[in-house]
This record gives sequence, structure tokens and C-alpha cells, in this order.
Amino acid sequence: MLSLRPNCECCDRDLPPDSRDAMICTFECSFCTDCAEAKLGGACPNCGGELVRRPLRPAAMLKKYPASTERVLKPGGCAPRQAA
Repeated sequence: MLSLRPNCECCDRDLPPDSRDAMICTFECSFCTDCAEAKLGGACPNCGGELVRRPLRPAAMLKKYPASTERVLKPGGCAPRQAA
């Protein structure tokens, strides 16, 4: 089950469970759409995997399976991705 992390690892922007601005990789690293697109070029800086929009958990299921409250933040933020 997805942990639905509460923030962007780059800029620490809040990403509540109902946010349509949350992007994740297969390891659930979480980023806002601004950082994912402008800084990271759609690739996770941790694993190199594709960043896709995080699915929304229905409100009724959030009561039974709440989102994570553990904030993950990259020290110094994320460096812009270098062109290959």
C-alpha cells in the first residue's frame, strides 16, 4: 500500500493525500509537479525511475489507511537534472 508521503523531497512543499500535484517513482519517492518537471525532468533523482502522478486514495479509505506523516527531505534540495 502506498504511504502517501506528506511533502516534496526537493522543496518540502506540502503534498496532502488528495493532492493532484504529487509525483512518485516505483520506490514512492515523492515530489511536487513543479520540481518533478522543472528540476528533475520527470526522473527520480534517487533511483532514476520515471515519476508519475500519485493516485488518490478515496476519503473513506484514508480513515482506515491514513497517509504517512513522516517527512522526507533531501539535504540541500534537488539539483537540476543534467542533459545527457
